[in-house]
Amino acid sequence: MTHPTHIRRDHTADRPLLLDLYSCAGGAGRGYDRAGFAVTGVDNQPRPNYPFAFVQGDALTVLAELIDSGEIRRYTVVHASPPCQKRCALTVGTNKSRGWGGQHVDLVAPTRELLDASGLPYVIEQPDGQADVRKDITLCGEQFGLGVIRHRNFELGGWTTAQPKHLKHRGRVRGWRHGKYHDGPYVAAYGKGGGKATIPEMQQAMGIDWTDVHEELTEAIPPAYSEWLGRAFLARTPAGAVAA
Repeated sequence: MTHPTHIRRDHTADRPLLLDLYSCAGGAGRGYDRAGFAVTGVDNQPRPNYPFAFVQGDALTVLAELIDSGEIRRYTVVHASPPCQKRCALTVGTNKSRGWGGQHVDLVAPTRELLDASGLPYVIEQPDGQADVRKDITLCGEQFGLGVIRHRNFELGGWTTAQPKHLKHRGRVRGWRHGKYHDGPYVAAYGKGGGKATIPEMQQAMGIDWTDVHEELTEAIPPAYSEWLGRAFLARTPAGAVAA
């Protein structure tokens, strides 16, 4: 069995602790930090650009061990962004038509099962598609004046908050579509070619300046999303009294 590797721990006593599962390079973590949390990320890949306390290991294994040991009670809330290739928009579209979808693993259900067992409030994040999550909150870059649309859905476990108004998009995502180039106020922060955003463009559009790794940028959620969620959580729970 491969044991998790603890890279560093830098929590402070005056900030509630948040566990950031499937953390990648820390798009969600950065937002929660700005909202007032001390953040620990967990990812199965080394993430030297992750800006907070970090544990390298399988997210489900780390979470199960924290529950079994009772250490999970040190945390106030858990955020999880499990990969869900089986039900993302690409898989249920092009990939399904070619018989590829069955090769992927859906980690949303086992993640939710453990989160429920933890007894803590939580957030599960997923992109648009057919992932089996409640769309309690849907956020869009236009709601924060960002240069991406990047719709993301969030299931809230053990707490609630009101859905903010989804603002009308100002135009199209810039790039080539079906042989025709479209201009617009948003960049395509995924993939390569076809007018997709450059790394500096993705960084500026999403408000991410601590990583320039293409894969990390394409998988990240803008920190503005999780900052909004974190502030909403702290405003509606006793943990708000602990936050700086």
